Amino acid sequence: MAAFSATHCRSYSYSHSSSINGGQNQRFSFSSFSRLSVPAKAIRNSHQTVVLMQDGVVATKVTPVEKETPKEKLKDELLSVTSTKEWDEKAGFDSNENESTVSITVVGASGDLAKKKIFPALFALYYEDCLPKHFTIYGYARSKMTDAELRNMVSKTLTCRIDKRENCSEKMDQFLKRCFYHSGQYDSEENFAQLDKKLKRHEGGRVSNRLFYLSIPPNIFVEAVKCASSSASSGNGWTRVIVEKPFGRDSESSAVLTKSLKQYLTEDQIFRIDHYLGKELVENLSVLRFANLIFEPLWTRQYIRNVQIIFSEDFGTEGRGGYFDNYGIIRDIMQNHLLQILALFAMETPVSLDAEDIRNEKVKVLRSMRPLRLEDVVIGQYKSHSKGGVTYPSYTDDKTVPKDSLTPTFAAAALFIDNARWDGVPFLMKAGKALHNKGAEIRVQFRHVPGNLYNRNFGTDLDRATNELVIRVQPDEAIFLKINNKVPGLGMRLDRSNLNLHYAARYSKEIPDAYERLLLDAIEGERRLFIRSDELDAAWALFTPVLKELEEKKIIPESYPYGSRGPVGAHYLAARYNVRWGDLDIEQ
Repeated sequence: MAAFSATHCRSYSYSHSSSINGGQNQRFSFSSFSRLSVPAKAIRNSHQTVVLMQDGVVATKVTPVEKETPKEKLKDELLSVTSTKEWDEKAGFDSNENESTVSITVVGASGDLAKKKIFPALFALYYEDCLPKHFTIYGYARSKMTDAELRNMVSKTLTCRIDKRENCSEKMDQFLKRCFYHSGQYDSEENFAQLDKKLKRHEGGRVSNRLFYLSIPPNIFVEAVKCASSSASSGNGWTRVIVEKPFGRDSESSAVLTKSLKQYLTEDQIFRIDHYLGKELVENLSVLRFANLIFEPLWTRQYIRNVQIIFSEDFGTEGRGGYFDNYGIIRDIMQNHLLQILALFAMETPVSLDAEDIRNEKVKVLRSMRPLRLEDVVIGQYKSHSKGGVTYPSYTDDKTVPKDSLTPTFAAAALFIDNARWDGVPFLMKAGKALHNKGAEIRVQFRHVPGNLYNRNFGTDLDRATNELVIRVQPDEAIFLKINNKVPGLGMRLDRSNLNLHYAARYSKEIPDAYERLLLDAIEGERRLFIRSDELDAAWALFTPVLKELEEKKIIPESYPYGSRGPVGAHYLAARYNVRWGDLDIEQ
């Protein structure tokens, strides 16, 4: 089956307005980042008067054409060979003024996230020719570092695609030449003003569009945004800021952070990143559902018995305990990654693929959800365990974690959406560290076939005979549908088989990292995969009451061995709603 044809990178032409300091609308095309040159002959022969509009568009006033004399015709022909540069000068153009450039500043450039994810993602975009013609990357952090030292640090984390291309090392060298460094404090307007001067030198009089990626702790977000706003924002283009989670610890702190950011930015300029929304299989959710007639009619309480959204890691905090202990697994994974997947899965058909239409539907889902009760939540914390002669540490063995910590490293929850489509369908989430495997998946378990003629062939366990759609987000991306099938032979023996779309087998192209997609979206101004402030409010409203209750009552998490399937309580929670966790199936 032939794949749909598409260009290797996106088309970027669009018109957008967004500036940190209320600048004018900027119309530009990312596909070329250059202005259109108009031949002199075309203008003169039409007797047009050229007017350069405020947004850079050329307007013309046409006067009636009079018959040309031979002398005038010769003059026109001579003018037709006038160079583009000469035409720009005659028409009042500056050769750089009408080109655009993007300056990307990674704030917190010396941190792990910048080194392991952001710079490699930017290089991957450059490698695929997805970045504009004119771009500059600046690292900004408190560490003292030269441009050469930054390039050396970044070069150690850059890799080329698995499907090896030619001139990879040459591409790396070209990319690194676009990377620079400026040392400064995150709360210093003077340091950001110095950065601004450096950016302007690289921008060279072009329309400057600036993207700031805040790869820093949340307690200094506001100070960094304030300084960027007052001292390093674009004067004639857009300025956008990518903010990493966590977006607060609860409804109150999240609201304070949003209010503080909006003192210096508009909502359209804030790009709250949740990298799970950039994963290929998560983005494919709406395509699977809305582009395939077979699925949409089944996406309802009449056919779906339960939905499971599962996240597991096979390692512990590994030295990140100091950060993790302040948040826990519910805040770190469930309130953002898994809840965003749930909203995308359960939303109604949006009016269009426009970012606001999609986010409007997600907010409706979140606002329709039943308040989460303590009895519908199970928490756990991993303990030390020995296996194969190796001893694995407990959570509290981490030197950065208090010995009496009650922070959960595992959580399971049953959620419900009180609307006509999903009334009564349990949405079960679970997330944990130090479990038996690493993965993330969505499992849709369908109802039993009413009056099934083949019940006696399945035996007493009818659950094993129900259809199940599995969307494996990571690793080894795949979509498979479990169906019942007759085993070839003279008898009537049934088997449960998979209709399997395995991405590695079906597509030769390597799947882009989530950060690549989200960085490209931020450059384009595409907000569909970023979180709006009212989405954030609705998500925290769902989890804040139960989080406060867990902490106020000092609920002790159930222990589970490192490398196990999690606490037993998670199985009892699922059984209460007549559900069996799909990832525990022996077939898997």
